[in-house]
Amino acid sequence: MAINLDNDDFILGVIGAGAMGRGIVQVAAAGGLRVKLFDVNQAQSQDAVEFVGKMLGRAAEKGQMTEADASAASGRIEVVEATQGFADCQIVIEAATENPDIKNKIYEDLEGIMAEDAIIATNTSSLSITTLASPLKKPERFVGMHFFNPVPLMRLVEVIDGVRTAAEVGDTLMELGRRMTREPVRCQDAPGFLVNQVGRGYNIEAAHINSEQVADIPDLDRILSEGAGFRMGPFTLLDLTGLDVTHPATELIYRQFYEEPRFRPNVMLRARMEAGMLGRKTGHGFYDYSSGKQEFPAEAGYPAYDGLPIWISKAEDEGHKALTEIVSKIGGNLETGESPSSDALILVTPIGDDVTTTAVDQGLDPARTLGVDTLVGLATRRTLMTNPATKAEFRDAAHGLLTGDGVKASVIRDCPGFVCQRIISTICNIGCQIAQLGTAGPEDIDKAVVLGLNYPNGPLTFGDQLGPKNVLRVLEACHRLYGDPRYRPSPWLRRRAELGLSLFDKEI
Repeated sequence: MAINLDNDDFILGVIGAGAMGRGIVQVAAAGGLRVKLFDVNQAQSQDAVEFVGKMLGRAAEKGQMTEADASAASGRIEVVEATQGFADCQIVIEAATENPDIKNKIYEDLEGIMAEDAIIATNTSSLSITTLASPLKKPERFVGMHFFNPVPLMRLVEVIDGVRTAAEVGDTLMELGRRMTREPVRCQDAPGFLVNQVGRGYNIEAAHINSEQVADIPDLDRILSEGAGFRMGPFTLLDLTGLDVTHPATELIYRQFYEEPRFRPNVMLRARMEAGMLGRKTGHGFYDYSSGKQEFPAEAGYPAYDGLPIWISKAEDEGHKALTEIVSKIGGNLETGESPSSDALILVTPIGDDVTTTAVDQGLDPARTLGVDTLVGLATRRTLMTNPATKAEFRDAAHGLLTGDGVKASVIRDCPGFVCQRIISTICNIGCQIAQLGTAGPEDIDKAVVLGLNYPNGPLTFGDQLGPKNVLRVLEACHRLYGDPRYRPSPWLRRRAELGLSLFDKEI
């Protein structure tokens, strides 16, 4: 199956002229490849070619390519009226609807038309590559090539090997991806491949936190976007993608993994989907869009710090130092004794544990005790955490104090791992388990997540930055408090944390 992409007679076929198919055609033609396009709807094929021509022309107007190159790229695109037109194609990428019966009929036709050493690829985002390949006479030439929408803007492409995919087939698709100016990553067939697995850790965990009444939806979006640096908060993102797209995909991955607890869907998301609150497309989701734009509620004003004495726990040395420095610069009335005075505001800096556990373990008065997340967001948006016994005057004093230098702060209810610690640790743990199962290598996992989800870091980089030992502590605390196997640490994480290694370190 040695296919030379540089040969003058190399032709790529694309089946499906929808948003994904036309995007694939555009980047292939722009990458210098001859492309044949087929769709059962011939009018849609012609419309796709015209659309791609306009997009290439627009790219030339923006200086992203020359007019001559844009014209040449358009000239490399040909519409065929039947799949028989793919007889001279060395690779065909199927981008039809996500229906296995339709896809299998296409593959059956292609096997009777294409050369025996030609490659058949699918752009499926959710179906098993191995399962789709199973009816083929030569499943070793079948491979996944999952692009992301919109294809010209999303540089990532996942190349997925099925159980019987020949290694050289995946190698060829990796090179094809680079020729199409994409950034390919290689992975083995698994539910959700790479990106869709890791993405569950963000929105599902945020939904679980909200369902526990820890924080409201706008505050969770603020904390994760401003505090942790995500491009969008999880609920703004869910409104953008649409619950009718995201939640069924979550349920599918959960079922395909035989109900793996890490991917367990949230009941609240299904309820809102069934209520038709899908997001932007319906005008109402987690936010209101009736005006044509997101109506994001304004944040309430912060209370004033009243000069109350402040005592900061020394149980976490780094947390104590970081918070003491901030409170000192703000001008807080700091106590330095080994224990708090009888009327002091007590601040603790737990890693993983909730405030209740921390106060009880340290013998502190819970009525005056709040937690502060010193691992994430301390300089951008701070997270303060009460417990069921915290009195309002101490909550307000802490809120006023820790916004005294102009940094915003959100107050949440008791929760192991605050918000950012818990969600980042969940994302990291899923990434570690992908590495442990050999689905992909650490570098490709992080590359896929950064390019495919626009996260500020990949899951393993997140873990190294937070500290593998800290991530392990957060997960163990969540597991201990909830008793939920959703939080059981991946062996990949545990071993590297205990050995003091980077999460990118591979075993010989």
